[in-house]
Amino acid sequence: MSSTNDKTRGTVNEAAGKVKQTVGKATGDEKLEAEGQGQEVKGDAQQALGNVKDAAGKALKNTGDAVKKAGS
Repeated sequence: MSSTNDKTRGTVNEAAGKVKQTVGKATGDEKLEAEGQGQEVKGDAQQALGNVKDAAGKALKNTGDAVKKAGS
């Protein structure tokens, strides 16, 4: 999965989690509130994974560029 997909899914999960938490609090549904918290954490992790993939890709590109430059 690409970093963009990870970040997008993370954003969606965060938003859905926040909605579930809000509805759970408003209705007194502790189970729904806890589910929302879990989903929000999952979204945070997905976004972090996307950021790591971006950083790794940039590092590889920079390394490749440096190797090409050194070989010139």
